[in-house]
Amino acid sequence: MRKSIAILGMGRFGQFLTKELSEKNADVLIADSDSRIINQYAPLVSNAVIVDLTDPDAIRNIGLSNIDVAVVAMGSSIEASIMCVMVAKELGIPHVIAKAASERMGDILKRVGADEIIYPEKESATQTARKLMSQNLLEYYPLGDNLCLVNIVPRTEWLGKTLRELRLRNRYHINVVAIRKRGDTNARIDPELMLTPETELIVIAEPKDLSHLTD
Repeated sequence: MRKSIAILGMGRFGQFLTKELSEKNADVLIADSDSRIINQYAPLVSNAVIVDLTDPDAIRNIGLSNIDVAVVAMGSSIEASIMCVMVAKELGIPHVIAKAASERMGDILKRVGADEIIYPEKESATQTARKLMSQNLLEYYPLGDNLCLVNIVPRTEWLGKTLRELRLRNRYHINVVAIRKRGDTNARIDPELMLTPETELIVIAEPKDLSHLTD
């Protein structure tokens, strides 16, 4: 059964999210006061509604009762965001995600019922900065505030040495959880594996330790 998702607010973030979800064949409802944007994206989704998202009665009438996840995608309109979060929780939507432009806005949306707060600009900037700082770091996945999963290529001085010799956990405070080579990923790690330029390491680390992984 397809998950049903409502996107309330069709700014740039809402539009990108709509495109991604439609490509994954999700059951999507979109809502916004801008008829031009709604008409543009209507062919991609199951339901598209033109509505004033600051009007609680109007929000209640757009068909949210059977929605699994609501994404409140306005980052700048605090009034509309608060109203959408409150109505979504009132209607019993299991999971409400709200976009926030600042920590203060995020705190307010949490207090009125949002289950999860996202900061797209902040998260994008963080990942971009990490990539710009190091050619070693290929991918970065946050696992919470104090842990992340990263895909890296070995430092130059690691090449030709085995994992046992490098003692990465003791020296760099990282745990290698898988090895990737020529596109194949293997979670069975041989401590005698000699690292080559083709080797990629998938590791779990604290963000503060990432600087030790780069040349």
